[in-house]
Amino acid sequence: MTDKKRILLVEDDETLSEVYRSRLDLEGFEVKVVANGEDALSTAMEYKPDLILLDAMMPKISGFDVLDILRNTPETTNIRVVMLTALSQPKDKQRAEELGADDYLVKSQVVIGDVVARVKHHLGIK
Repeated sequence: MTDKKRILLVEDDETLSEVYRSRLDLEGFEVKVVANGEDALSTAMEYKPDLILLDAMMPKISGFDVLDILRNTPETTNIRVVMLTALSQPKDKQRAEELGADDYLVKSQVVIGDVVARVKHHLGIK
C-alpha cells in the first residue's frame, strides 16, 4: 500500500467542504480542510500536500493571492493547484492561469465526480 496522496481543501463553505472532504476520503486521499487563505498558506507549508483544491473567494486572503504566494514560495512552488470557484468569468480563469493554476473548475459547471477525476488526473492516478 503506497502512501496516500495529500489534498489540502481550501473552502469557506462548510457544507461544501464536508461533501468534498468525505468524497476525497472515500477515494483514498488524505484530506485536510481549511477555511481561509491565511490558513491555506500556513497549512501548505506544514502539511506539504500533493495538491491543493483552492476556492477563489474567501475571507482574509483571496484564492488568487494564495496562488500567487504559493507559486512564489520555493517550498510550495511545485504543489499542484486546482482552483475550484464560483467565478465563471473568462477573466478570472485567465488570471488563475497567469498566476500558475494547474486547473480551473467552476463549481456550478462541475459535479463532484468531475472534481475527483481532475484531482486524479493531476496526480497521475488512473
